[in-house]
Amino acid sequence: MNRIKLAGLLILIGISQFILLLKIAEFRYPNYSVANNYISDLGVGPVAYIFNTSIILLGILGLIASYLLYELDKIFSILLFISSLGVAGVGLFPENTGILHVISSLITFLFTGITAIYSYKIENTHAKYIWPILGIISLTSLTLLATKNYLGLGPGGIERMIVYPIFIWLIGISITIQNQ
Repeated sequence: MNRIKLAGLLILIGISQFILLLKIAEFRYPNYSVANNYISDLGVGPVAYIFNTSIILLGILGLIASYLLYELDKIFSILLFISSLGVAGVGLFPENTGILHVISSLITFLFTGITAIYSYKIENTHAKYIWPILGIISLTSLTLLATKNYLGLGPGGIERMIVYPIFIWLIGISITIQNQ
């Protein structure tokens, strides 16, 4: 397996395990509401070990993938690296650590959206038109969250409008990368 295919596989493993363990953490957290609770609420309390371990693993796999992808596209690799640092930071600095968590979350949300938009450059299928749309949805939702315009979804719901498009993009782009 070459470096690029391995990078795609690592991204797919990372996002798959995170989505599954995120859902498990949501189910196991008492009285958790996807509408009213932030995702990072899972990083403190009874399911913190599940959430923090899973998101740190996602970040580490993204960091390794970004290194392996440097030859494919330097800018994409750098954007993925910054995003992955933010992702790992969310787990290393849980919500109760204050500003370090806020900075990690902002880096994650901002740079994953930008990376999704930029990824049209490495996509060789018609999906190249979908990835920027998902990035724009994510960044628009970040703006809505920052301005407390929840569109009736609650703070947790609008936060998921930041991350769910990125989940879709990561699964799709990981497959594209594996087919390079």
